[in-house]
Amino acid sequence: MLNFARNLRQNLTDAECLLWSHLRRRQVAGLKFRRQHMIGPYICDFVCPEAAVVVELDGSQHLDAASYDSRRDSFLRERGFRVLRFWNGQVLSETESIMETIFEALHRKEMDGRFE
Repeated sequence: MLNFARNLRQNLTDAECLLWSHLRRRQVAGLKFRRQHMIGPYICDFVCPEAAVVVELDGSQHLDAASYDSRRDSFLRERGFRVLRFWNGQVLSETESIMETIFEALHRKEMDGRFE
C-alpha cells in the first residue's frame, strides 16, 4: 500500500495538482496537509491530521464506487475525521469556492476545540 500511495503522489490528476498547490506549505489556516495519506486501509487524497479533515476528489470512476466511498467515509468519520468530497471538475472550475469550503471546515474544527 505504501508503494501505491507513493505512486499516486507522483501521478496527480490536474485537479489534485491544482488543489495541492493551494493546500501545501501550510497556506490554509497555517495547517499542514498531507497528500495520498494512509488512514487505516484507505489512501486519502488530502488529509489535515491536526484538524481531522479529509478532502477527497472524485472523478468519473467514483460514479460506480458509491458503496465503497460510503463505507470508506463511514470508517473515516468513526475515527473523528470530517470528510469533504468534491468532483474534479468543481476543483478546476470553482477553485475559490472549494478553498472557502475547506477553510470553513478547518475553522469549525478550530471552534470545536480540536486545535488552537
